[in-house]
Amino acid sequence: MDELNVDYPLTDEQIGAYRRDGFAKLPNVLSQEVLADYGSEFTRMVYALNRQTLALAERNTYGKAFLQVPNLWEHSEKVKKFVLCRRLGKIAAELMGVNGVRMYHDQALYKEPGGGFTPWHVDQFYWPLANDNTVTAWIPLQDVPVEMGPLSFCIGSHKLLQNRGLSISDESEQKIGRTLNDYPKCVSPFALGEVSFHSGWTFHRAGPNRSDQMRAVMTIIYMEDGMKVAPPKSENQQRDWDRWLPGAQVGEPIDTPLNPVIYSALE
Repeated sequence: MDELNVDYPLTDEQIGAYRRDGFAKLPNVLSQEVLADYGSEFTRMVYALNRQTLALAERNTYGKAFLQVPNLWEHSEKVKKFVLCRRLGKIAAELMGVNGVRMYHDQALYKEPGGGFTPWHVDQFYWPLANDNTVTAWIPLQDVPVEMGPLSFCIGSHKLLQNRGLSISDESEQKIGRTLNDYPKCVSPFALGEVSFHSGWTFHRAGPNRSDQMRAVMTIIYMEDGMKVAPPKSENQQRDWDRWLPGAQVGEPIDTPLNPVIYSALE
């Protein structure tokens, strides 16, 4: 599986689109063979580590949106090899225009058959980080037609400041949705091997899974190498600091065992 260490040839148009729109959907990033091989391990770990025991009907909106299992790489050497791979890390660095990236954390997001929508939100609301150089790779393990709930984006919304301070909830869906009424959206299926990268401040959501199959997705959150911790603005950010940045100090570059360098152009 040397593919994970082979560079993906980004074009100037793709880089420009990411910086203009706040996201990029890139075709043929990963082969069917790699997704099948590593995907089976992601799925094994999700079922082993999942702590959700309530039936769908008994959960709140957040709980219905997906089974969320973070930092699989701490529990599996195979997952570690995938999430720390050069191929995806270099894409993240080049899209952001930085010299290198570190791990913030990974998480599997599996939307069950009949699972609900994922409300509008921005990811960086949860992160105590000092600048905007963050990006999330959204990696489906199968084709994702619209009826399965692909990730969708509000185009150019990484530049909007209104309603950034809302956690994933019915309130965020309603308030952010009203704010974004006049902005264009990208709602389209994902082909097998297609991977999206979106900025930490890009507003995004996903529809419900109306299919009879699990929507299996792995995500990796990258931050600029040299990122510093910002004073937490909420309990959410304090929890993230404690969990994902253990031992990092406010105002200092992040360099902990949970935040290894994934790619550096300087090495």
